[in-house]
Amino acid sequence: MYLESIYIAPLQPRAGSLIVAMGLMEMLKARYERVAFFCPILPDEGEQNDIHLILQHFEMNMTYEQCSGFTASTYVQAHANGTSDMLYETLIDKVSQLKKSYDFVLIEGYPRSHFASTLEFDLNLEIAKNLKSAFTPVINAKHKSLDEIISEIHLITEAVHSEGCTHLATFVNRCNEPILNDLKKRFKNEENELVYLLPENTELNTPTLQLVRDHLKAKMILGNPEQLQHLVKGKKIAAMGAENYLTHIDNGDIVIVPGDRIDIITASLISFYAKTHPNIAGMILSGGIVPGKPVLDLLRDFSEIVVPIFSVGLDSYQTAIALEKVPVKITLESTRKITLAKGIFDAAVDKERINKRLHSSTSDIMTPMMFEYRLFEQAREKRKKIILPESTDERILRATEILLNRNIVDIILLGDKSIIEYKARQLDINITKASIVDPKDPVLLESFSKAFYEIRRSKGLTLQTAKDAMDDINYFATMMVYFGMADGMVSGATHTTAETIRPALQIIKTKPGISVVSSVFFMCLDTKVLVYGDCALNLDPDAEALAQIAISSAETAMHFGIEPRVAMLSYSTGSSGSGPEVEKVRKATHIVQTLRPDILVEGPIQYDAAIDIHVADKKIPKSKVAGRATVFIFPDLNTGNNTYKAVQRSTGALAIGPIFQGLRMPINDLSRGCLVNDIVNTIAVTAIQAQEENE
Repeated sequence: MYLESIYIAPLQPRAGSLIVAMGLMEMLKARYERVAFFCPILPDEGEQNDIHLILQHFEMNMTYEQCSGFTASTYVQAHANGTSDMLYETLIDKVSQLKKSYDFVLIEGYPRSHFASTLEFDLNLEIAKNLKSAFTPVINAKHKSLDEIISEIHLITEAVHSEGCTHLATFVNRCNEPILNDLKKRFKNEENELVYLLPENTELNTPTLQLVRDHLKAKMILGNPEQLQHLVKGKKIAAMGAENYLTHIDNGDIVIVPGDRIDIITASLISFYAKTHPNIAGMILSGGIVPGKPVLDLLRDFSEIVVPIFSVGLDSYQTAIALEKVPVKITLESTRKITLAKGIFDAAVDKERINKRLHSSTSDIMTPMMFEYRLFEQAREKRKKIILPESTDERILRATEILLNRNIVDIILLGDKSIIEYKARQLDINITKASIVDPKDPVLLESFSKAFYEIRRSKGLTLQTAKDAMDDINYFATMMVYFGMADGMVSGATHTTAETIRPALQIIKTKPGISVVSSVFFMCLDTKVLVYGDCALNLDPDAEALAQIAISSAETAMHFGIEPRVAMLSYSTGSSGSGPEVEKVRKATHIVQTLRPDILVEGPIQYDAAIDIHVADKKIPKSKVAGRATVFIFPDLNTGNNTYKAVQRSTGALAIGPIFQGLRMPINDLSRGCLVNDIVNTIAVTAIQAQEENE
């Protein structure tokens, strides 16, 4: 039976069904072009937070109304009045309409315990049965014994089978470490029971400053919006002098203090700037008292506001009581929690096994989200170690946290350990899983200098010049790749392309049989991914170099799951035009056909004939490439660079790159204007390239 929808059913409050929903949604979005989200049961007051989060995070073109069913009290009333059949018919109609417009529907239910005292059956199971959805219960294991959890798993399994529903899997969430280990042993050989175990994670159950601010209706006096995602790990009421106060605070504390205690406020700031003292998450000034303008001006005169400060009208005791009631949830702005939740799901779930139970139809469609997801999955298969020389750049640190939380790659950060860790603490970024290597390590400097001297002595390099080169972090990092201490390197956030590629050309060098190092961009359009080369390195390649670029680009496409159909671009198609540039492309095409007859290649060909099947039928009929090209080779850098930027800006395409190709070991460049997501994608691509080199 083909499955068209999954019903996620939390059996208790705070079971963590949102984590499962995000994990499954990402998995589905990698498989289907159009996925819908639906919540049949809504809270009686307020809107369902998960709907807003899923729609916005996954950039889904749906409205809240399309995703929502009926309030919890409506179901209870319908069953009391004997009108539940009519309600279910309306619900089935809503989901049926979604199935007509979408390839798959992911449904998230409501905690069963909310109905336990009113209904004598599982409402989620009843709805799932009526909607013909695969039932996926989520159990909250917190504060439960091993026997209680196992009993609950078996009871819900029997209930699902007795109702005739398809049981996709059972998720047991919030398992502490001893329970997790015992459950793994228990279900290790249970092939017929798909039970996935998700560990308890303190960070996911820790409030952020944003949640504190919103719950207390506090006013932010000092600070910036990014700090609102810092975690609040504890609370302290400052009722003593500054000297004693400093011995009582811990990292991540939020401090409640009357607004006229300037000594406590300044002591907190000084503590944050000091390297070995605690960094509090923020301060709440109680009693509606705010420091005067001279003090606020003094605080603003710091290089940056490292400790956000809020003001509330409540007194200190009332504020402390209110803090205990701050709800813990994942919001759209909680990017750190979102990546952590996805990482927990990825590590625990056999997605290939779940995929086998889903609809088996295939499609040539490839959305940007699909491609990114597949990048992460491919990188995760054989985890590689990537070195990042620019380790004090905030974007690099944020990308590192995302990659480590999602278990995609291992990261080496290059730099002074104390400085990097201090910077991470200031930004509230967790990089504890990363390795840190000091580029001033005398043993490594000596070894690398001698090796670089031996590599380049025939070019006239002196030993002293080799030692001087190792003071450059890109040279040092490239030597780590050369010696196998890292599988690849990504740089360029604060360096030029030349500064990134030069050490690689001198140390790593090209693959056997490859004379040209070139680059490609993965251009992720709405429904397909194209490969553009070369848009970053080679200014005006001759025919032989152009052929090498085409062959390298085809191999890159193949390695990333894109069937290579190569278009050698020119201002002329076929034999319709002439001129030096056309002849160069024609000659390059012939070289590719001679060297690699297995590669489908067409050239010279114009862009419109390469991309549009209707134009192709008129200009170059019966071509196996025209109208279906996936790899586009530009005749020179000017054409390639301008074209990729024009397509990116005019269509909103996601451009991943430049990705270098032709090197024996992967080294990749970043734009100095890159975003965190650009860095994450480039590192994932580099890891996949490293897998290829080690095969």
